[in-house]
Amino acid sequence: MIDVNVFLGAYPWRRIPGTSPEAVLRAMDAVGVATAWVTHLPSLYWKDPAEGNPWLYEVASREPRFRPVPVVHPGLPHWEDDLQEAAERHAVAVRADPGPLALAPTGVDMLRLLGAAAEVGLPVQAAVRLEDGRGRHPLDVAPELAPWVVRAWIRSHPRLRLVITHAERSFIEEVHWGSTPDEAARIWWDISWVWGPPEEHLALLLATMGPARFLLGSGQPLRLAETPGARLDLLDLAPDARAAITHDNARRLDPHAPEPR
Repeated sequence: MIDVNVFLGAYPWRRIPGTSPEAVLRAMDAVGVATAWVTHLPSLYWKDPAEGNPWLYEVASREPRFRPVPVVHPGLPHWEDDLQEAAERHAVAVRADPGPLALAPTGVDMLRLLGAAAEVGLPVQAAVRLEDGRGRHPLDVAPELAPWVVRAWIRSHPRLRLVITHAERSFIEEVHWGSTPDEAARIWWDISWVWGPPEEHLALLLATMGPARFLLGSGQPLRLAETPGARLDLLDLAPDARAAITHDNARRLDPHAPEPR
């Protein structure tokens, strides 16, 4: 399995256990995840997120099961160099969350990054939210991503590919059915925030949209590593549909992925 939504490092708003590379690897082993797309979590909250990317690349170079997703802040000088480095280091994607980075979600800086990432062939990853709003720290005022923003993003460049995490059923449906078939085919969704039984939101999305649009993602260590696999276990999925979600779709997005073990 490939988990496309994993973080390394401390969270500024609360103590989170299991944030070290070693702890994340143990959690991956416990649930049978072979490869993880990893982001340096503190980078999302640093004034210059690029300062965390060298550490991320170094960790990924030592552990081939980690595929780096560096943070790029298009509102800072030399962000183009950070994007180029991500491409040269074969990062699986780049991450830009406008809320934590204090960016206008459809402002000129964000749109410039989306276009540049599309030109170098890197998907852009962003989260709708990282934590349930009911439990957020009072100082955590970053706005959540809105469906209209994702629709505006995917329409901004014909070759842009997006990986959106932590979205619930209504968000996914609003974007998917409000997009053209070509646009919808360039957006992938992780299942970390999609309810399974008894609501059956995941089953409905798979029945109406098909498995090609979905990726296994946990959000660990902010969320439990076991949850997405358990949701799939509770569904009556054909082997090829489950394989699409757990690894095939992610592998197609990552031409430099390690060979399956």
